[in-house]
Amino acid sequence: MAERILVVDDDENIVRLLKLYLVDAGYEVTVAVDGSEAMSRFRESKPDLVLLDVMLPVINGWEVLHLIRSEYTTPVIMLTSRDLVEDKVKGFSLGADDYVVKPFEPQEVLARIQVRIKRDADPGEKPGEKERGVVECGNLRVDLNRYEVLKNGEKAVLKPKEIQLIYFLMQNQNIVFSRDQLLEKVWEYDFLVDTRTVDVHIKRLRQLLEPSESIWSVKTVWGVGYKFEVK
Repeated sequence: MAERILVVDDDENIVRLLKLYLVDAGYEVTVAVDGSEAMSRFRESKPDLVLLDVMLPVINGWEVLHLIRSEYTTPVIMLTSRDLVEDKVKGFSLGADDYVVKPFEPQEVLARIQVRIKRDADPGEKPGEKERGVVECGNLRVDLNRYEVLKNGEKAVLKPKEIQLIYFLMQNQNIVFSRDQLLEKVWEYDFLVDTRTVDVHIKRLRQLLEPSESIWSVKTVWGVGYKFEVK
């Protein structure tokens, strides 16, 4: 069954171009031209991925992203003509999975889509992993199958990318990763992206998850990066 892509952009030329390439690549495509229509099409088609323009009529792309992330973990790739670090950090902090700056090559967008919706190969059991997709340490349990994080048995409210980040760090206890490595491993790309994206997510994890006393903590290794340290 073909994966479903929702393309949201008020530029008819961009929509036409993306739809042409996506359909030719074997995807099923639904289109919306404003934020309100985007949410209606999203709920109707239940897409596997969303290409979402930032500057939209009625409801802008940031708000659409927020609405999607309040209920779903569907991958979202933002489309924008603004190549500002502040915009990228904002998008990632709201739960965007990737960022494409206009003008773009359709082949690049296709490549990023394929990365986002491909199924991850089974990496085998990792430290603290009781079943596939679940890691535990002390008072913390992360279930990637349900995108659920439990702290002291109570559900913590995290964005999908924050859950993926803490899951990856917990799988690799006491190993230090640079910001660039985390961008590649968790965000799944290795091209240049501002490393403050990682800092924003680490800060959120600490605020939401770290207790005053525990056998674990998310440590900063100055000049290197971060690690999930287990005492």
